Parts: sequence; structure tokens; C-alpha cells
Amino acid sequence: MDLSIIIVNYRSKNKLVNCLNSLNLSDLSGLNYEVLVVDNDSGDDLSDLKYSWLRIINSGANLGMGRGNNFGIVQSSGEQILISNPDIVFTADAIKKLYYYLKDNPEVGLVGPKLLNPDGSLQYSCVRFPKFYTPLLRRTFVGQFFPGRIDHYLMKHADHSQTQVVDWILGACFMVRRCEIKDNLLFDERYFMYFEDVDLCRQIRTRGQKVVYFPEVQVTHDHLRQSAQRPWYQSLLKDKIAREHLKSAFRYFRKWRKS
Repeated sequence: MDLSIIIVNYRSKNKLVNCLNSLNLSDLSGLNYEVLVVDNDSGDDLSDLKYSWLRIINSGANLGMGRGNNFGIVQSSGEQILISNPDIVFTADAIKKLYYYLKDNPEVGLVGPKLLNPDGSLQYSCVRFPKFYTPLLRRTFVGQFFPGRIDHYLMKHADHSQTQVVDWILGACFMVRRCEIKDNLLFDERYFMYFEDVDLCRQIRTRGQKVVYFPEVQVTHDHLRQSAQRPWYQSLLKDKIAREHLKSAFRYFRKWRKS
């Protein structure tokens, strides 16, 4: 099997349908591939999704993003693995271009495309490693006083039309090789949600491999930043997603504090 495409679904059926429709229109000629949707016990009725290449597996619980993807990887067999959120819409040539870029560049451990918002504007998806104060700047009013640091973190002044080595790629869409995955665990499962992608890219770079932003490939990411829907002073009390974000940040900085 050349390629496994893993998509974790949690209460995202409408966007998942758009993603699968774009996969159905993708040029995957010459590739032996499979598509696995891991349903994280979402309650979505996916029984009407009828594609010959699609396999739906139920995790039996909401495992979160990292564990959910690991659950799918264990049951897949592709030499290369594309991780995709259900809110990604692919252009016809996107997946094949990612596949051959990774295949032709053995020094690259992970490659990700340019992400676009639904209106076609750029989504900042290649980012510098966060500092311990980055979540504070991004989630509270404090960031208003340090816009330059946020812009630096998001690489806003970089040339997003150029292929480049970066610190980390947003986990909404990227490709890796199976041979680089140990014990079928791609993500550190201590992260329920958020920072699992930062952690993965840091592991890859620690092994001496490159993380590459590849804007020749463009996909649409129909994303709503759920962790920042309420004012910061309400989020910690009322927003479970925001709390998970901050818990993951704490785990990340504790894990990498000596690096």
C-alpha cells in the first residue's frame, strides 16, 4: 500500500462530506491508497457515506486528536501517511504532489501544504516554536501590547509562496512516512487536543530531519478556532476546549523545558 489517509471525525459530518467529496475528485492515479475515517464516538450517522475506497472505524470513545489518529494508523498499511482534519478540502493534485515530494526528499520527515481560508486568504500554518509566554499573548489582552512577537511566532513576514524549512506545521494536514513512526504511535498521546502537532514536529527535528512548508500545494481549511470563541477570562471557567489547550501547553513546556 502506497498511501493511507487518516481522518478523525468528531461531530463534523457536514465538513467531512466536503472533504470526502474532494478526495473523490482527487487525482490519485498510480497510487495504491486507502482512506480511514476514525469516528471518535461522535454520534454522527456516517452510514450513508458510500465510497468504495472508504473505511469507517469507530474508536468507541472520544480519544482526542492524537490518540484518534494513532488508532487509525494502527489499522492502516500505507508506506506514507496523510493526516487530515475533516474540515480540509483538497485540490485535485494536492495529495499526489505531497506524496512525491516526500518520496523524493528523504531528508524531509514531514511536509505540509499551504492552508487557505474559505475566502481564499492565507491561513498561517507554518509557525515558529512557541515560547512559554506565547499562549498568554495569544489568549489574553496582553497580546495587544506585543503584536510584533505574535507576528514573529506566526511567521507573518515570511514569504509564504516559497518552499522552506520551518519549526512546525499545523496538524490539520500533513504527510509523513510510516518507517519513521515507532510502535504505530505518531502522536504523543498525553496531549488530548492541541500541541500534539508542535510536539511531533519537534521530535522530527530533534532526529535531524526537516519539517517543510510546501506552498506549491494549496488546500482549503474551513476552520473555526474553537479554543478562542469566548473572552479569555470566561474560557478557563466555561470552555472545555480552551482548558484542554492550556493543559496541553503545560504538558508541552514541561516535556521540552530542557531543550
